[in-house]
Amino acid sequence: MQDYLIKRVLEEAEYVIDTGDTVRGTARVFSISKSTVHKDLTDRLKKIDAHLYVLVKKVLDKNLSERHIRGGNATRLKYLKIY
Repeated sequence: MQDYLIKRVLEEAEYVIDTGDTVRGTARVFSISKSTVHKDLTDRLKKIDAHLYVLVKKVLDKNLSERHIRGGNATRLKYLKIY
């Protein structure tokens, strides 16, 4: 794996751990696609740093379990703005 790729993956992992941000939010910050972020954090990170992968996985699992709540709140706010 090339050096710039390893550096990007580690930066993304640190960002997710520090902020608890979602894959989409991380993609926005790093100006890359969410598919790339997902591949970086699930496949590539496991090969680079297994311990860091476990920490990132906890954040990603937490975000996944809260996804339906965020969506509901977003819809609620949308309709509150309309009326």
